[in-house]
Amino acid sequence: MGLRPLALALAVFLSTLAACSGPGAHEAPTTRPLRFVSYNIRHGEGMDRRLDLARTAEVLRALDADCIALQEVDENTERTGRVDQAALLGEALGMEHAFGAFMDYQGGRYGLAILSRLPIRGAEAIELPEGNEPRVALQVELELPDHTTLHVVDVHFDWVRDDGFRFAQAETLAAHLASLSRYVVLGDFNDQPGSRTIELFERLAREADKPEDNRFTIPADDPDREIDFVFAAPADRWAVDHVEVVDEAVASDHRPVLADLRLR
Repeated sequence: MGLRPLALALAVFLSTLAACSGPGAHEAPTTRPLRFVSYNIRHGEGMDRRLDLARTAEVLRALDADCIALQEVDENTERTGRVDQAALLGEALGMEHAFGAFMDYQGGRYGLAILSRLPIRGAEAIELPEGNEPRVALQVELELPDHTTLHVVDVHFDWVRDDGFRFAQAETLAAHLASLSRYVVLGDFNDQPGSRTIELFERLAREADKPEDNRFTIPADDPDREIDFVFAAPADRWAVDHVEVVDEAVASDHRPVLADLRLR
């Protein structure tokens, strides 16, 4: 081999070696995206004041999510016909379900629910400081397709203008999240960008940023506030493929938030 062909072969070899040893060369392949949805369903009561859990199920079915965090869910209360809403929605969608109760209400319980296509390997209600109503966060442990686990935490913080109770709840949850290796926390934060509650979670995790022209989530028929969010941690382990506030103006007083997240 002459000098010029030898030099060319050596250059190709060194280029290949550099590509194999460069940044990210030893990172695991990126997994398929997981679709998360957060939706405050107002116990199935729409903007038309009609209670219709079947309509709620149809909205959720169309979103084709892997994991759905629901807020304002009833279990066996008088106002919603003494049915287990989490179980009924899970059955309708072919998903596993978990429920976390805030409090007893009208002969049943009221709180949060998570629905999942992925196996739920554990669930617990994390007690938060009491505000105008009792509050918990609902945490589930999901088994991913590679048999590792992911924690998903559903929240619904205090709702009044004074953020004292709300921020206390956020700080308590943040302390708990520090014990988790990776998680997605989503729900109705009842606070807006620039608040100390949202800034706390922005420091902890990566926000699934909504499009600037499509970020308001309430009221559903003419939204003018952004109070429903999705965060994923560790921030450098997640890629955000797609986020949208779903154009659903009737089924609840909130619009659903959908986020496709990819775990690196």
